[in-house]
Amino acid sequence: MAPSRTSPRDRNADACPVIESLEQIGSQWRLAVLHELLSGEQRFNELKRSTGANARTLSRVLDDLGEMGFVERRLEEDAPIATYYSLTEKGRSLEPVFDEIECWAGSWLDVDGERTEQSVENA
Repeated sequence: MAPSRTSPRDRNADACPVIESLEQIGSQWRLAVLHELLSGEQRFNELKRSTGANARTLSRVLDDLGEMGFVERRLEEDAPIATYYSLTEKGRSLEPVFDEIECWAGSWLDVDGERTEQSVENA
């Protein structure tokens, strides 16, 4: 009996949860915002400064993350009016994922994002 082989279609079916997850959080700006908010609630301009995103991009990303249930918005109407953003429980649940990515990066990437000697030796 020949060994069973999985078709590309079957492999894609197995990868669907990973692909769907990355489609929700996988953009550069979404990841940057989620990572910054792990440290706590921040105002729009604080996020703009810390992520380097322009105002239009940041606004769009925050709206998207809010619609997907990762970020919540709080409006403080006292003078001066301020909008604060924080992670929901769903957003905070990504903290171990970021911890693992940071651990991996520490082992496999140098400061400039290049491969380290360890990764070359293990390749």
